[in-house]
Amino acid sequence: MPSIELKIENNIAKITLNRPETFNSFNREMALLLQKTLDDCETNREVRAIVLTGSGKAFCAGQDLNEVTSPELNPGFRKILEEHYNPIVERIRAIEKPIVSAVNGVAAGAGANIALACDIVVAVEGASFIQAFSKIGLIPDSAGTFFLPRLIGFQKASALMMLGDKVSAKEAEQLGMLYKVFSSETFEEEVNKLANQLSKMPTKALGLTKRLLNESMTNNLEQQLAMESDLQIETAESDDYQEGVNAFIEKRKPVFKGK
Repeated sequence: MPSIELKIENNIAKITLNRPETFNSFNREMALLLQKTLDDCETNREVRAIVLTGSGKAFCAGQDLNEVTSPELNPGFRKILEEHYNPIVERIRAIEKPIVSAVNGVAAGAGANIALACDIVVAVEGASFIQAFSKIGLIPDSAGTFFLPRLIGFQKASALMMLGDKVSAKEAEQLGMLYKVFSSETFEEEVNKLANQLSKMPTKALGLTKRLLNESMTNNLEQQLAMESDLQIETAESDDYQEGVNAFIEKRKPVFKGK
């Protein structure tokens, strides 16, 4: 069984972390394959929305500790961070297509932080998020110290990272950590509905919105306003903008093509 499964249908790429026997924890093979799969989705013009989820009972339990404790397999922490997790997070933020993390179970350590790096985070009601690093004497990685304080505030993020508390999906929604929680009965249907909606939207505009959000992390107001002006002019020249205006005038539903 491949450690990463990719299914493309109706302009939606569904990427599934597929090591259910280890709660989809990352080893080197899976980390590198996820990077390649993300690259393929970025360059594939058919793909207009991406869903990242896990197989079995978990989304992702973080790093496979059997790998890092094996003298034969351990790549070392520098390689794990610089060749595995950092490139995954960088790709998620750089791909100018919407990426939904569909958290189907526990998301711990690097698994939690990779989920939070996505554009829209949804979870099944039984899912949970754990900054598990302090439990084994490590610090949070995979951009957790970057995104989590921005999502829920410095004080809450600090406490969750230091104490390693488990956060239920409902609590995560209340904290602002994720967009929505769905019941186990409707989770797959709701994720498909969300991805389908995104795949039919003006992909170029969504991608440039993502670029603006990335830059807003470090820009001042003047820089952000200037960037908005430049990118608004770019979207105003797109086919999708023209289609949106025509559809509004003609009182019909627009048919966007992501161009």
